[in-house]
Amino acid sequence: MILDGCFMLEIIRLATVHSSLDHYAANDPVFSSHGRLYVAPYIRRDMLLLENQLPMLVLYKLASLEREPQGEEAVSMLVLNFCYPNKSVSKMDKCLHVLDLYRKSLLPEDPARKMRGPGVKSGLQNDENDIVRSATELNEAGIQFKKARTKSLRDISFRGGVLELPVIVVDDATEATFLNLIAFERLHVDSGKEVTSYVSFMQTLIANERDVALLHSRGIIQNAIGSDTAVCELFNSLPKDMAMEPNSSLEAVQMQVNAYSQKPWNEWRANLVHTYFRNAWAILALIAVLIFFALTCARTVYSIIPYYDPIQLTSLLPPMGSGARPPPRRPPTPTSNFPTN
Repeated sequence: MILDGCFMLEIIRLATVHSSLDHYAANDPVFSSHGRLYVAPYIRRDMLLLENQLPMLVLYKLASLEREPQGEEAVSMLVLNFCYPNKSVSKMDKCLHVLDLYRKSLLPEDPARKMRGPGVKSGLQNDENDIVRSATELNEAGIQFKKARTKSLRDISFRGGVLELPVIVVDDATEATFLNLIAFERLHVDSGKEVTSYVSFMQTLIANERDVALLHSRGIIQNAIGSDTAVCELFNSLPKDMAMEPNSSLEAVQMQVNAYSQKPWNEWRANLVHTYFRNAWAILALIAVLIFFALTCARTVYSIIPYYDPIQLTSLLPPMGSGARPPPRRPPTPTSNFPTN
């Protein structure tokens, strides 16, 4: 365990701090420029496997015995920068191991969101058989998708027909990472089920490649593995027997989405917008049709009025001058009932 801890600290420093490699051989398979480029990514992936976890306490003790001792927070940030590059995280609580540290970095709490709360409306009840529809179906029901302000998996909200989701980068390590995080939450009762609930929610949204394309167009999914079909297959390959955490903010979002999508008016309005307001040309065509219809109705009305009341037609004409009288009405011409030769 001590040897593994020393190796982890050394490879993390070489990959993140870019320490000098002078005291290593140029052809070293790990501690060299070649190792930084080709070996470090695989070590990073193995460090997130549940069976390879090393207690953070070991790393803290080893770092405190160095010539320049480092505190626990500095070691945690060093490990996190190796596992999650370019990730800015504030001060974190103590973690069990690297996987727990990585999991908590995915779930930072937004203070503004914590003050607002989940925003559950009274009167909404959760039905066990009520499942969120796919992204394309929700979009057809009038729900818009928007990327959240942060990348936290907690930052999922629904307000005014807009579902906000955090940005997720899908690459070749996403499946293994989610599987290990889900297994960790199942084995640790008091850890929470935020990642499991998030994966379960995304599985309901992604039913086919069209759902992936829709979320990708909104900037929510960043596809780094190729086609939209590959992303869909990735989420479908994850376990299906996952339940969302009860009484959570994500469950409240699911209830609001279901209540909104089940209103017929929202779906009718969405169909109207998708059919006639897709682009500027469709809007101009609709306006032209409405103007043409209005002119046709006006022409029809002006054609019918003289047939029923010719005097009323004269009242619609402009005045002919002071003292001018309208022309007298001619009596109808009598017709004979006898046949003519």
